[in-house]
Amino acid sequence: MTTILVIEDETHVRDILSELLTTEKFDVLTADNGRLGYQLAQRQRPDLILCDIMMPELDGYGVLAQLKENPITDEIPFIFLSAKADRLDFRVGMDLGADDYLTKPFTRDELLTAVRMRLKKQAVLAQRHHEQLLRTQSYYQQQLEQAQEHLNQVLSQDQLTGLLNQLRLRQEFEGFLGQLHPLEASSLVPFVCVGVERLREINAELGYSHGDHCLQVVAQRLQEFFAQESPLMARLNGNEFVLVLPPVSSRYQAQEQVEALFHHLSQPIPLNQGTIVLPVSLGIAFYPRDAQHLDPLLHHSQQAREKAQSSGGIAVEVYSGALRGDRGDHLALEQDLRRALETPNSELLLVYQPQVHLDSGEIYGVEALIRWHHPQRGSIPPNRFIPIAEESNLIIRLGEWVLETACHQAQLWEAQGLPPLRVAVNVSGRQFEDPQFYQRLVQILRRFNRKPGALELELTETSLVRDPDTSVRILNQLKALGVSIAIDDFGTGFSSLSYLQRFPFDILKIDRCFVAGIQHHRKNAIITEAVIEMAHKIGLRAIAEGIETPEERTCLQQLGCDQGQGYFFHRPLPALELSQLLRSR
Repeated sequence: MTTILVIEDETHVRDILSELLTTEKFDVLTADNGRLGYQLAQRQRPDLILCDIMMPELDGYGVLAQLKENPITDEIPFIFLSAKADRLDFRVGMDLGADDYLTKPFTRDELLTAVRMRLKKQAVLAQRHHEQLLRTQSYYQQQLEQAQEHLNQVLSQDQLTGLLNQLRLRQEFEGFLGQLHPLEASSLVPFVCVGVERLREINAELGYSHGDHCLQVVAQRLQEFFAQESPLMARLNGNEFVLVLPPVSSRYQAQEQVEALFHHLSQPIPLNQGTIVLPVSLGIAFYPRDAQHLDPLLHHSQQAREKAQSSGGIAVEVYSGALRGDRGDHLALEQDLRRALETPNSELLLVYQPQVHLDSGEIYGVEALIRWHHPQRGSIPPNRFIPIAEESNLIIRLGEWVLETACHQAQLWEAQGLPPLRVAVNVSGRQFEDPQFYQRLVQILRRFNRKPGALELELTETSLVRDPDTSVRILNQLKALGVSIAIDDFGTGFSSLSYLQRFPFDILKIDRCFVAGIQHHRKNAIITEAVIEMAHKIGLRAIAEGIETPEERTCLQQLGCDQGQGYFFHRPLPALELSQLLRSR
């Protein structure tokens, strides 16, 4: 039933209006002043309001003004009832938003006509609003469906190449196996890992757009080669693709097909500057011979690909049980490293590479470098055991031992009367992200009575950009403590220039890849000069790593580089030999 609110302070007028409207089958609410009328409108939200103008406490204009300010009541049709027939009064009411204006006395028909016209107009507006709402809902539903479709595409498709991503590969793999014909169940399903080499060099030398173009070309060639078949194709990560091929009767059949694929992928790729040939390596594992689930098949095919990559000249490698030995050796080294950390001084040691002023050759500091002498295997290079420490989380204990040992050695050198040296220590990403890192560092400095300014922490860009906000906070704590911060391997990361402004570094270390033969590589010299100039302008010292010839030193001096280290000056030395070197100077 339609509800009408009558706000009228004259009782007999209010009663007449109530009786008239009730007779016409309206539900009537009444209020004898403007304040009560407004409160009743808020609670009941009537379909229409009839309101006198001249009333105690709150007049009709005030009632309408408050109704229009309230989003709950601002659209209720409103008709003024008044004995005031002045045009100005009429104009004021309409300006406030009244829908009609009836002058007392009015007839029954005038009132009912005005009421019905207002209600009819409101019904039309409500219908239009409903239709607009439906259209809006339909539009947003369509937008939502498109967004959902796009999201599904993003979640299931590699955006660069258009191939499946690893998430979708997992979903499709089980279905692929389920569609195998019963006669194919005993066949071998080749699982092929394709690795694209030299991608990092292309990104560094030509830019990421060229690297992306090369990956897109590889994806297109994969699709071209298997145009008549329906294999699963996915991009795993930056430079790896995986294929699940139709069943074959023997491993030799698959190997022959994959070798043909290798030659197809090895064709030169056209670039703006000419062409480039990307080396590729391929590894094959077989379902169900080698494994029956996706993860081990992925792992086995990657092992085979890595074997092909490291074998030299062998493009395609088939997984065999013998490759498990490599992983077994990895686990054995992890256990040995864990044991070595129980008594680190028996197998682990630090060597120290002097850092010098390029102009004078004076030693001002050293970089502490870890070495591992295994009792059975002999010397194990850092690039072999550091990744194992990273994967197993032993890197935090290992890094803490390095910090303790380097600070203790600096304390011993000072006690021997040697000139003070700044000691640089590498900090891994995991160690830097450890919540206890700052506290442990402070404890180590106090234990060995080291001034923070005599310690330099070297961090790579990739260890900082995973969570830049947290990295900035920790770096500012370290800076407040007084420790120097160096960005290591500069130029080999993803966005070094943008982060130089944000991270509070003191030192920029120029990577060996720019230093090697710099006197013969004009592009490297231009890049290095720009990096040095930029470092100086933002208040950083520039240190060149891996200087091995007098020509490299001279060129870097001419480019304005401050300091350097490398075999041209000194190889990394055990602590005793470094002591002797410093005394001799």
